Amino acid sequence: MSLKKQAYSVLIVSAAEKFNSAMPEIFSVPLFSPVSTVNNISAAKRAISERDFDIIIVNSPLPDDYGLRFAIDTVSSYNTVVLFLARAEQYENAYDKLAEHGVFLLQKPTARSVLEIASGWMVSARERIRKTEKKTLSIEEKMNEIRLVNRAKWLLISELKMTEPDAHRYIEKQAMDRCVHRRQVAEEIIKMYG
Repeated sequence: MSLKKQAYSVLIVSAAEKFNSAMPEIFSVPLFSPVSTVNNISAAKRAISERDFDIIIVNSPLPDDYGLRFAIDTVSSYNTVVLFLARAEQYENAYDKLAEHGVFLLQKPTARSVLEIASGWMVSARERIRKTEKKTLSIEEKMNEIRLVNRAKWLLISELKMTEPDAHRYIEKQAMDRCVHRRQVAEEIIKMYG
């Protein structure tokens, strides 16, 4: 899929009105949609509990917190990309705490062109996360199929007194003869004998 056809949801966490008014120009529709803005960490936590965001931008400091813990918790708990903006005097401390968690970091003040480049990095990072999510789902589906097939094999062993290799061959042969997945054969066996 072309990135031009994909839309990325954005949450901007910032109490700075000037910054907030500039963001819609950088994170514009159709590539970035919807773009939501909140002005403190408490509101940001509520927002991410209500919906998923692809990208979160934290413009520190915020009225209720500096935002470091929020950035770390968010990137660790959700499949999102976080960009943290820190003042020059706080940059090194923020880097020491955030870099190991995979949080992107920029020093303020930041030029618009740098934010535009960073938006491209965040889109790329989000796509990498999306591919990892798909691989994880695929592996989980395969593991579930293996569990079902094993459960079906043990039912064949206990109910029909088959050996483990015979039960395995039975499931494989049924799946091939009927042109169905082993999962379907296993589910039928479980339904019949389970």
